[in-house]
Amino acid sequence: MKKEYDILVIGSGLGGLVSALILAKEGLKVCVLEKNNQYGGNLQTFSREKLIFDTGVHYLGGLSKGQNLHQFFSYLGIMDDLELHQMNEDGYDKISFGDENIEYPHAQGYENFIEQLTAYFPNEKENLESYCEEIQYVCAQFPRYQVIGKDSYNEEILHLNTKRFIESVTQDKKLQAVLLGSNFLYGGDSENIPFYVHALTVNSYIQSAYKCVKGGSQITKLLIKKLRHYGADVYKHSEVSGFIFDEAGVLSSVTTKSGKEYAAKKFISNIDIHSFIKLIGEEKLRKSFLNRVMSWEPVSSCFSVYLVLKPQSLPNFNYNIYHYSSEEMVWNAFRYSKENWPETYMLSSTPSKHHPDYAESLTAISYMDFDEVKAWEKTINTVAEEHERGLKYEQFKLEKAEKMISALEKKIPNLRHSIKSIYTSSPLSYRDYIGSFEGNMYGYMKSSDNPLKTMVSPRTKTDNLFLTGQSVNMHGILGVTIGAFNTCAEILGKEIVDKRLKQMMNTHEKK
Repeated sequence: MKKEYDILVIGSGLGGLVSALILAKEGLKVCVLEKNNQYGGNLQTFSREKLIFDTGVHYLGGLSKGQNLHQFFSYLGIMDDLELHQMNEDGYDKISFGDENIEYPHAQGYENFIEQLTAYFPNEKENLESYCEEIQYVCAQFPRYQVIGKDSYNEEILHLNTKRFIESVTQDKKLQAVLLGSNFLYGGDSENIPFYVHALTVNSYIQSAYKCVKGGSQITKLLIKKLRHYGADVYKHSEVSGFIFDEAGVLSSVTTKSGKEYAAKKFISNIDIHSFIKLIGEEKLRKSFLNRVMSWEPVSSCFSVYLVLKPQSLPNFNYNIYHYSSEEMVWNAFRYSKENWPETYMLSSTPSKHHPDYAESLTAISYMDFDEVKAWEKTINTVAEEHERGLKYEQFKLEKAEKMISALEKKIPNLRHSIKSIYTSSPLSYRDYIGSFEGNMYGYMKSSDNPLKTMVSPRTKTDNLFLTGQSVNMHGILGVTIGAFNTCAEILGKEIVDKRLKQMMNTHEKK
């Protein structure tokens, strides 16, 4: 017997869970179906030797009181239960180049951001002020970035190019590279990407930067707990295998690989857009939409090395390091040569539970093209410790890990002596566990030349089918959360969503 719901959400990534919760709070009967063993998409964590490692979310921005993500999470009812640790206020990110010993800080708070960088670039204070003003101006132009506000995009801003803007702000090549140093957060393409992507990403962290204690999966757990509180059903091991349309051509239900059928009045797809197209069938989509989506280039994938450290062997650092082989590398960091890999990396540490001055683990991430693992693309593996991809794959990962550790030792001499054990993940891991096309980190490449090409409405040709998630417009925790509110505004009406958010904000102001 098939179950019937008001809303059925396919995929339990952040966009799906947030959409489900917004609608469940409105009294709708909601169901979320997840194909894998773990909920949460990019929020997933994994455990090795009793230590927790993040797969996608290494830090969050905009979470201090009154800031946008804080307000959205407060509305969802999860903010007060989040265990957070604020990162170094004078440098949550530090940028370094080549063999230089200097690490240039990105600090929290705009005045502090300017002050910390002016110490390294004393003649650039006014330029840094202009840069910060423009970031805040661009962010203010975006619907829902201020929680409530503008209804539409200022199209002129969408065409502003990151490279051209940064070059107009300062002539100092080193400062240009430092300002772009965290572009790993949007796929490492500062040459073609619209400036709004850079601004929306960077602004959140300059406002405030936090790490989730015990990893990003606590966000997932809190959202699911709230969903169940509102009577929603959430199922894993439930891969949707087909859409069923009635005689009138209306989407009426979905089937899963295990043979179950779930009926609903409305449906939200929170899966990668390529998987969605495969599932619904090309004939159910507008030709123009299909051609546009199929021409999108996925953002690069990555290779991650997770190091379990010997107790009290390495001091902890409460910031991320973004390192580049050269200043020039920062513009197109995702374009690397295999011989010189890794030409850039992001490095973060996790403090020891019992000795917080020391690190218990390190995570290092660098870009990797899916082509490098294409030989094993037909293998699927979502079970830890299974080596079904064979010895050649294990050897490939081992060699990459060795190269990464050699690169890290230039920054942390004798690191090898502190390593207890090594774990890795490749683009295949991200593809299989998170479901992203070719293991891409952040959906699809955006271009300032044609910014609307990768902007998709949450509405589809099928009246009762909607889209959400990082394939739809903005990626990242904040981008996907805003996207979920926009998807729900299409279902409930913008007025209702705005009214609820206003009520929440007024309540919080009175407290």
